[in-house]
Amino acid sequence: MYTHNLDPVLIDFGFMVIRWYSLAYILGIILGWWLGKKIINHIIKDVNLKFNIREFDDLITYLIFSIIIGGRLGYIIFYNLGYYLAYPFDIIKVWEGGMSFHGALLGIIVSTYLFAKKKNIPTFFLLDTIACVSPIGIFFGRLANFINGELVGKITNVSWAVIFPAIDDLPRHPSQLYEAALEGAVLFLILNILIFRQRYKIGTCSYLFLIYYGIFRIISEFFRQPDPQIGYLFNLFSMGTLLSLLMIITGFVIFNFLQKK
Repeated sequence: MYTHNLDPVLIDFGFMVIRWYSLAYILGIILGWWLGKKIINHIIKDVNLKFNIREFDDLITYLIFSIIIGGRLGYIIFYNLGYYLAYPFDIIKVWEGGMSFHGALLGIIVSTYLFAKKKNIPTFFLLDTIACVSPIGIFFGRLANFINGELVGKITNVSWAVIFPAIDDLPRHPSQLYEAALEGAVLFLILNILIFRQRYKIGTCSYLFLIYYGIFRIISEFFRQPDPQIGYLFNLFSMGTLLSLLMIITGFVIFNFLQKK
């Protein structure tokens, strides 16, 4: 059993603080940017598509803003709307935490669609690439959640349980690490093995990302403590589970659409 004693702050300069959470975002974006270019260069070899790789550099700017704005708005709407209606000025306090993966996902999809239409590029071509690199950021993000001692798991007596003193003195599942493994490492391997195959079909990784992430997130939610301000919806589902079910359904809808097309 491990007692959590990790410091969320990596370096404190006094006038500026570098946190593990912000470092996770930066590292995820940089590595995703690098891998994304390699994926694009691989895909265009087998697809009759003219694409200037510099366009992907421009897309990164769109994605950074969409992750921050979408993630923040998603958390406010899905998880804590009442609080932010009462304290609207706290909306801008991103440094205090409060980001939603599902909100960031919606932001990414919308901004990618708008970018693709503007540049006359197939939307699923870009979304496939983003789907394959996103698990990198998810992996580092979940590790940062663990370091921060947030999004803790349910109480358990397993030998690898973790005590989070900032929460209580009870042993809990390290659900953040479960999510890092499933939503990060495993999902990354599945999607990247698929996209580097020959005769890859555009759109495949987009719908598989929605389906597999949704499944992995629901599994993780069984071990994760629900958000105290929400609890379980209908006494059955956490908000994360409900949103992930919608992801899975959307994935199958896209699969059906691409099959017909």
